[in-house]
Amino acid sequence: MSAPRLQIIVGSTRPGRRGPLIASWLHELAVKHAGFDTETIDLAEVGLPLLDEPRPPQRGQYEHAHTRRWSEIVRAGDAYVFVVPEYNHSYNAATKNALDFLAREWVAKPVAFVGYGGVAAGARAVQALIPVVTALGMVPLAGHVHIPFVRQSITAQGRFEPAPGLAESAAGVLDELLRTTRGLAPSRPAAPVG
Repeated sequence: MSAPRLQIIVGSTRPGRRGPLIASWLHELAVKHAGFDTETIDLAEVGLPLLDEPRPPQRGQYEHAHTRRWSEIVRAGDAYVFVVPEYNHSYNAATKNALDFLAREWVAKPVAFVGYGGVAAGARAVQALIPVVTALGMVPLAGHVHIPFVRQSITAQGRFEPAPGLAESAAGVLDELLRTTRGLAPSRPAAPVG
């Protein structure tokens, strides 16, 4: 059996963001973990406009090429980790927009979060996202990774330097994500034909 595909999704799209640095660190950890075929997806590179599909995503009848491309990307994933900033006690708009574009593609797949920010360490963003992903039929993990005072974790060379214990926390999330992915595989709907 091939390894399930883990998609690490960088949620922030703004200039000067720290999400790609964190996602790169997590990607390295996931490769060492060796339980997944891992790829990083950057929403800034995906380039979705604000939701512009005329029909509800539950129908899977996408009018725009950018939506069809996004659907193909997400459909290829078996599990997800969203790397999300906390903005104003919640998550950012680009992450919500990316989730809202699709429906069936997310169903019965596990999701975890790496939240980052200031004193709250992205926890409020993660908590606000849990009802959203649950409504989409995803299965959020109980454990997530939280990074407080993220600016202090970026070196002068522009690399994310995790605080002590953070790598162990992330490894635990990857373990839980792999168990959950394997457990959910039989319940996932069949991919649409054509």
